[in-house]
Amino acid sequence: MASETNRNERATWSDRRTFLAAGAVGGLVAASAAFCRPADPRPVPSPSSAVDPPDELSELTIADLQRGLESGEFTTRSLVEKYIARIETLDRNGPQLASVIELNPDVLALADQLDAERGSGSVRGPLHGIPVLIKDNLDTADNMATTAGSLALVGATPPADAFVVRQLRAAGAVLLGKTNLSEWANIRCTHSTSGWSGRGGLTRNPYALDRNPCGSSSGSAVAVAASLCAVAVGTETDGSIVCPASACGIAGIKPTVGLVSRTGIIPISQSQDTAGPMARTVRDAAVLLSVLAGVDPEDATTEESRGHTHADYTVFLDAGGLAGARIGVARNYFDFHDGVEAIMRTALDALQQAGAILVDTAALSIVDASSSAETTVLQYELKSGLAAYLARLGPPAPVKCLHDIIEFNERHAAAEMPYFGQDFFLKSVARGPLTDYAYVEALAKCRRLTRTEGIDAVLAKHELSALVAPTIGPACLTDLVNGDRWLGGSTNAAAVAGYPSISVPAGSVHGLPVGLSFFGAAWSEPTLLKLAYAFEQATQFRQPPQYLPQAKLTT
Repeated sequence: MASETNRNERATWSDRRTFLAAGAVGGLVAASAAFCRPADPRPVPSPSSAVDPPDELSELTIADLQRGLESGEFTTRSLVEKYIARIETLDRNGPQLASVIELNPDVLALADQLDAERGSGSVRGPLHGIPVLIKDNLDTADNMATTAGSLALVGATPPADAFVVRQLRAAGAVLLGKTNLSEWANIRCTHSTSGWSGRGGLTRNPYALDRNPCGSSSGSAVAVAASLCAVAVGTETDGSIVCPASACGIAGIKPTVGLVSRTGIIPISQSQDTAGPMARTVRDAAVLLSVLAGVDPEDATTEESRGHTHADYTVFLDAGGLAGARIGVARNYFDFHDGVEAIMRTALDALQQAGAILVDTAALSIVDASSSAETTVLQYELKSGLAAYLARLGPPAPVKCLHDIIEFNERHAAAEMPYFGQDFFLKSVARGPLTDYAYVEALAKCRRLTRTEGIDAVLAKHELSALVAPTIGPACLTDLVNGDRWLGGSTNAAAVAGYPSISVPAGSVHGLPVGLSFFGAAWSEPTLLKLAYAFEQATQFRQPPQYLPQAKLTT
């Protein structure tokens, strides 16, 4: 077991995050009443038994839905209506998951258009007619808002769809709505509560409603876990896809930075941000990744993906893909929870039984030294990135820079800061330009420790295909007073390096899911997908949620 001292040392802001308007605002809230939930969380429903929702859509895959659309069992419109009814049952009522911040007011018209196209023999792509939810930090130039969960951006008008939204539309996806998130993608405060936003309220974990879904892509993970959509798009800076994927029992892919465009996504970090798929199966995640990936002239980082992008990532899925694979066990990310250790023993045994060659290594402990450097990088890049993003919104934008957002939050503290403040914003706004030596040095340190002396070094030394470790511990209790309390996790190295990682369900502790993360070198998505899919097929650990009021603490 790690000592308490070591645990405290690991609990820096970046590691924690991995796990990570009275008066004038009255009119603002009233104007957005159609999609704005109250800031105060609703009480956890009292029934002691599991909720039994309609199961017609439960656990259906993209392939299942496409077969139904092709056979005439479904139409896109009927699917949309069924998902909306399920959202009404589980998200708005019943367990009140609060994962969907807004339904698309145009969704039925979009569904009818896609049905008409299919009827005329035209199918746009692999997601034609498939209902998809996207996180509320992806721009849509339609009748939905894009706010990062903040009241400060209510009324802002993006000039165009985000690049990945255009990709989704081109592939035939029907945008069902947007998901709640940890406000500003969990960057506002060092002791925030994941899954809470001023606009969206508190999202709950569907496995135990008093538990946290992890952040910041909390709403996307919960919606997927509860089958409120086929698949969803999340975003990650450090853990915000794979952490909620683990806590909510689904598959999540954080791609290599540059594989997926960030244009039109409310930013934190140009060196770490990426969008990525969240799905109930690795295959569905691979289908969605195939749609999202692509070179975007407006995002220079995507130029680096040329030659590394694949039109169809499902071709790499191989149920026998673990045979002969050399996989490093990153032991420095273990030994923080007895229940997780038991799950990992079972997972490692499954990897070996499927033919993997396991190599124990603790070499990645060096990345812990990057935590303070990562914090410096994120503070600089947040200030710069937000200014650039807000400038795109044009003159109608209610806020123009990070300083404006801070002032807005102070004026509307009752709605925006009832539980936690904005200390990270305050530190970020005091930073200078990206030419500052402190930033340049910190970024270089991050990349050296996590890339050349970290992941790249250990992969080369042991001739490994990938590394594995527990994604994060079982979901902590939601605590609006003290904030998140996650015990451990492994997302930091791949996040800071900008390298890919995939979390797959690996078991549960008292009914709370725990994921196994596969991570590796830049552009190694094909290898990671092969390994993760083989593990998923060999184990089938995913179980649908039961919407229990509390975790199963007795046997």
